[in-house]
Amino acid sequence: MHDTGTVPPPAPDPQETPAAPEPTARDGRHARRFGLPVATALVMGNIIGGGIFLLPASVAPFGTVSLLAFGVLTVGAIALALVFGRLAARAPRTGGPYVYARGAFGDFAGFLAAWAYWITTWVSNAALAVAAVGYLDVLIPVGDHRWSACLAALVVQWLPALANFAGTRYVGAVQLTATVLKFAPLLLVAVGGLFFFDADNLGPFNASGGSGIGAVSAAAAILLFSYLGVESAAVSAGEVRDPRRTVGRATVIGTAGAALVYLLGTLSVFGTVSHDRLVDSTAPFSDAVNAMFGGAWGGWAVALAALVSMTGCLNGWTLLSAQTPYAAAKDGLFPAAFARRRRGVPTTGVAVTVVLASLLTVYNYTSGSAKVFEVLVLVTTFTATVPYLLAAAAQIFHLVSGRGEQVDRGRLVRDLVIASVAAGFSLWLVAGAGYAAVYQGVLFLFAGVLVYAVMAARRVGRAGV
Repeated sequence: MHDTGTVPPPAPDPQETPAAPEPTARDGRHARRFGLPVATALVMGNIIGGGIFLLPASVAPFGTVSLLAFGVLTVGAIALALVFGRLAARAPRTGGPYVYARGAFGDFAGFLAAWAYWITTWVSNAALAVAAVGYLDVLIPVGDHRWSACLAALVVQWLPALANFAGTRYVGAVQLTATVLKFAPLLLVAVGGLFFFDADNLGPFNASGGSGIGAVSAAAAILLFSYLGVESAAVSAGEVRDPRRTVGRATVIGTAGAALVYLLGTLSVFGTVSHDRLVDSTAPFSDAVNAMFGGAWGGWAVALAALVSMTGCLNGWTLLSAQTPYAAAKDGLFPAAFARRRRGVPTTGVAVTVVLASLLTVYNYTSGSAKVFEVLVLVTTFTATVPYLLAAAAQIFHLVSGRGEQVDRGRLVRDLVIASVAAGFSLWLVAGAGYAAVYQGVLFLFAGVLVYAVMAARRVGRAGV
């Protein structure tokens, strides 16, 4: 156990965001009340979102080599989890990658982390809506025509946005219901599917037609979408009790628990649904339950639960996507409009987020892509690696610079190896995302550079320089 009591407090860093004041007794709603169990549940609940319900079909074209990709991805995700834990021990404040990048490298790096993370959240919303349409199609045929599927995806996005506009109380109610329904079909397939497992359904080990390493990289790039949320405890560090110890432990435990559910669920789907059918499936968990019990009633029940779960996931991520620009706006790095709140919700951020996600959804449906979900997922893979890589770089910066008051010398080598693995892992995922995803992602990032230029000029003007 690391005894932080014997380490003198670090000197203030002029580049770091000032720590938020401790909550007062009059502001009990913001007291640091998350212990290890709640923080772990937060990480695991945010990681296990709606994307898992479509991912087995998305990686099926690569073959069972994608299970190996899951293993490699889990190692990299845990390395990132350990990095977030160490950074949270240094700066136990709400903000996650944004705070760490800004503290180590200044305003521009902090803005870039916030901008990329914001892009990741609303592009993820578009991807989740597309995944939800696949399960809606089990209940109501909407997938036969491109425009009906697009309209359904837009409705699925706007309903959670309206719940957010109504206030955080309604967001919480929807989230609680969705969380319960989320785990029911996952556990049913992950555990029950093992009893119906048939190795003949697995198909070829590498069905991609390329090299094994290339197949693992490409599958992992898609699967990263299912691990978004590993930073949840770090982002919420300001609300966690004893964050210097709790954030790291909760992040690692929650990531490992989510990885176990993912691996068992995907393995069960692979073993219960034939490979040829799984490749074209739009509701793989429904197909798995139908194969396990026969008939269509099980698939309908799973589709309904998955649909509610993904809508609830969109509900939470819509709020999360508005909170990042809200925090940056408070620091003057995003337009001031994003700092406006109503009923506890950053309404401008919610509105801009849902509009952008809707436009992206329409664009990807009208572009004629047969794999809309995969395209969107790969874009989020690229944009998510930006704040992840900046966080790993911030940890390497603090370790290599030898800032003794902020680095536990006994853990120097181990922390440096872990941070290097996390950084290398992030770069590997960028390579696996593919040219098209990197192309779209870079366009989004470059647009952010122009926004930063305007915001920086306005700050200088206000300062009278």
